[in-house]
Amino acid sequence: MSNNVFQKSIAASLGLAIAGTGLFFGVSGQAQQNSGTPTVTPGIPSVTVPPVTVPSVTVPSVTMPGTPGTTTTTTTTTTKEAQATPATPAGTTTSPAPAVAKTRTIVDIASKDRRFKTLVTALKAADLVDTLASAGPFTVFAPTDAAFAKIPKKTLANLLKPENKEKLKAILTYHVVSGAVTSDMLKAGQVPTVLPDAAITVKIKNGAVSLNNGPKLKKLNLDIKADNGVFHIIDSVLMPPAPTK
Repeated sequence: MSNNVFQKSIAASLGLAIAGTGLFFGVSGQAQQNSGTPTVTPGIPSVTVPPVTVPSVTVPSVTMPGTPGTTTTTTTTTTKEAQATPATPAGTTTSPAPAVAKTRTIVDIASKDRRFKTLVTALKAADLVDTLASAGPFTVFAPTDAAFAKIPKKTLANLLKPENKEKLKAILTYHVVSGAVTSDMLKAGQVPTVLPDAAITVKIKNGAVSLNNGPKLKKLNLDIKADNGVFHIIDSVLMPPAPTK
């Protein structure tokens, strides 16, 4: 037998011995695990393999709409501006609110004119403000403060008292004609007033207009127009005729 053959034979024998030893160790280790009793093999160091911790993964649950037993919470934020201002559809325009026209009634004009303080006071005392502030139209022969000053102070003071309201109302309504009668419409004769069965006598001479043989109408004081009629300024208070029995 040559040296090469001899060496190969020995190597093969050692390989089988080593393999058998490995198999013996594998079977012994398995027996030790099954029995729970550690076995120490002399000359072979024990190897401890650290445990491997696999991190847990939490998969979020997905709830499909309509699944029983689930609750869906919806948070809605509503602002005051969103409630107060509705959305305007695309392609549309908004128009501003139409302006409300202010009216200038006969009472409004008289109240702002310093010449008619007594007249306005008398209208309030007689509860005629609302009447002359209505649609009308009316024609008013309006006495100035100077005209009322021709009446004795005591007489005027008594007329403004509540117990004399009906008498004051008769005097004031005697200055009112139904309809808007401008100066060029005045004709000589009797002009009925809103006071029942009482008329004003109109006289025209040389173009001058007078009422009840008393105050003459001056052109500068005529045809003051209001939204509910017209009024003419006079310098004397007209006294209605005594009622007939």
